[in-house]
Amino acid sequence: MSAYSFKHELLKWGPTANAPVPDRDTSQDYCRKLTRAHYENFPVVSWLLPRKWHQHFYNVYAWCRWADDLGDEVPPELAEQIGLSPTELLDWWEAETGRCYAGEPTHPVTVALQPTIRQCGIPQQPFLDLVSAFKQDQIVTEYETWEQLLDYCRRSADPVGRLVLYVCDAFTEERALWSDQICSGLQVTNFWQDVGRDYREKGRIYLPEEDRKQFGYSREAFEEQREDEAFRELMQFEVNRARELLLGGNPLINDLNGRLKKEIHLFQLGGLRILEKIEHIDYQVWTTRPKLTRTDIPLLFWRTLFRSH
Repeated sequence: MSAYSFKHELLKWGPTANAPVPDRDTSQDYCRKLTRAHYENFPVVSWLLPRKWHQHFYNVYAWCRWADDLGDEVPPELAEQIGLSPTELLDWWEAETGRCYAGEPTHPVTVALQPTIRQCGIPQQPFLDLVSAFKQDQIVTEYETWEQLLDYCRRSADPVGRLVLYVCDAFTEERALWSDQICSGLQVTNFWQDVGRDYREKGRIYLPEEDRKQFGYSREAFEEQREDEAFRELMQFEVNRARELLLGGNPLINDLNGRLKKEIHLFQLGGLRILEKIEHIDYQVWTTRPKLTRTDIPLLFWRTLFRSH
């Protein structure tokens, strides 16, 4: 959501609102409309998923959208108006999720989510991990080591893949570990894609300090956004790491069947395509943000449909 539209939603449905608890049909419609308005992934995904899963995905996506917006889309004047910081708002969302699991949801998203968690057998931990990551975003803007960054990905990205496996009745512990590889790979790919935007707009640095030092890319060079040889070597190193993570999920794709197999492969291919684009621009992500285009999406779609089994 944009900050303006989210302000409306937060005032209507947030912790300071006094709206009556909506019924299930109204809540599911709310999640459906929110998802369709803000869905950021490939438009072909819905073609690949059986219709019986659609509402569950709307509900899970809406929960994630609200959590993300509470962390990143609350301007200071709105926080002052409602008297709560983003961290306190995330505390409220965590408590609302607990009420959902206790059978007492009050928000349209958690009202809709309740039958999803029951029917799909989703534990609370993936949601708690996501809230933990969003809270971390409020206080941590830079990472010293690769291990610290992966720990953040474990809570900010990996739970999403696990939620997908639960919704699609495909969860096993082994598959979850393979899924984690793809999700962490997609997350760091997004970081490398957005090096410039994350720093300029949010003041966040995801390139680990130990890696910057290893390649001789100083803090001064980072702040000046230099695209020198040290930066190219650093980014080449990080791109290879991201690709290794993404390809580490191949056993999951090989182990699945049907439409879910194709959807997950599509997401993996999307991440790999972004990495190719970073390489194509010689790693100059300070000045160019590589992204998938309309011509990329059909290519990925057909590669997914006709992937050999």
